[in-house]
Amino acid sequence: MITRNQAIELLHSKMSSVNLRRHCYAVETSMRALYNTLEVPSLGYNSEREEVWAITGLLHDGDYEFVQKDLTRHTHQIVEWLIPLGASEEITHAILSHGWQYIDGNPEPSTLLEWSLYCCDELTGLIVAVALVKPDKKLNSVTLESVQNKWNAKGFAAGAKRSQIELCEEKLKIPLRDFIAIVLQSMQKISSDIGL
Repeated sequence: MITRNQAIELLHSKMSSVNLRRHCYAVETSMRALYNTLEVPSLGYNSEREEVWAITGLLHDGDYEFVQKDLTRHTHQIVEWLIPLGASEEITHAILSHGWQYIDGNPEPSTLLEWSLYCCDELTGLIVAVALVKPDKKLNSVTLESVQNKWNAKGFAAGAKRSQIELCEEKLKIPLRDFIAIVLQSMQKISSDIGL
């Protein structure tokens, strides 16, 4: 099993952009929160399971800088780097599935872990965009209501695919409002790491 320290070392060795790293931290913390929301109530807490979810979030875009000129390699390159480090098939498959509908041949998400990554990835970007239009540019100034107010402003953070985020209701059985709250609160807990 790959450790968080190995994951951080890999991420930092392959990604120099501070903003991309911060995005990965945001998805990591969101995945921890979603693990505690979705898996713990039925199966109980397990630190190794939490790390699977967190590392999946941390490394989901770990190859993005490396493959920028050929995005058909996105997700596949990070998986190639992860296999020798002992990453589980659960982690690598989840990373591949977050490229579903974007990268030909990538699998559709099918587990709670995979759908969580697929849905929260886009939401973290929307939440950062909301923070950046606040006067103090701080995550702690972002409220659930401020995210919801920007939700329908289609020109706002247009790259954040709302339809992808909304799948949280069908695939995770989490109402959109609750999903936003879970992700927002998790990001606020590490706001200094995210630089907001």
